[in-house]
Amino acid sequence: MKETLVDKTVTYTLEYEGKFYVVEHVPARICQETGEEFFSPDTVEHIQMLIKGGKRPDRVIETPVFEYE
Repeated sequence: MKETLVDKTVTYTLEYEGKFYVVEHVPARICQETGEEFFSPDTVEHIQMLIKGGKRPDRVIETPVFEYE
C-alpha cells in the first residue's frame, strides 16, 4: 500500500492538567488512506507554548462531559 500524505489544517484537541484544549487551524500532513495525522516538531512545540505559555485563548467554549457506564 502506497501512503499518500496531503498538507491540510486540522483541529487539534488535548487534555492537559485536567483541562480540555482545542487548537484550530493546525498544519498537519494527513494520510489519505488511514486519516492519520502527522505534525512537525515545530508545530508540536508551538502547540505546547500556546497551552503552557499562559496566552489568553481566542475564545472559550463549554463542553458537556459524560461518564461511560
